[in-house]
Amino acid sequence: MAAASTSMAATAVFASCFPLSSTTKAAPARCSALPYLPPRLSAIAFPSSLKFAEPKKSSLLQVKASSSEESGAVDTSDLLNDLKEKWDALDNKSTVIVYGGGAIVVVWLSSIVVGAINSIPLLPKIMELVGLGYTGWFVYRYLLFKSSRKELAEDIEQLKKKIAGTE
Repeated sequence: MAAASTSMAATAVFASCFPLSSTTKAAPARCSALPYLPPRLSAIAFPSSLKFAEPKKSSLLQVKASSSEESGAVDTSDLLNDLKEKWDALDNKSTVIVYGGGAIVVVWLSSIVVGAINSIPLLPKIMELVGLGYTGWFVYRYLLFKSSRKELAEDIEQLKKKIAGTE
């Protein structure tokens, strides 16, 4: 009995929102549970005696941008020829294809994991705090003092040598 009365009440609320017949040309009904607010009076909110001062334009500094064809233009045929030469110079093309495909799969899987973590309540905010804390530690440890910046530069150079295989 309670379910029937609930569904009847819901029907009555929805029925009052829509016109009963399509032939009547009445104003559309507004269906909202929020109370109606009175119209805003612009004369009271902003009197006409109040005028905003426009910022002064300084003519001391004028900047003019220009471009030249030589500096910004990239010839696509040269780029494609360079890529083709490098591809032809490779000995093991299958390895490059496997690594490239693996990289695409890793990026796809990581986006799925990040999306799943992002849907858990409070966890994204906690991860932001962890990232902010790590960033603060990194700045304090490696960027704040001159000696630690030198240490970071040396570590980066060693890593470059390991990756390039020159060490």
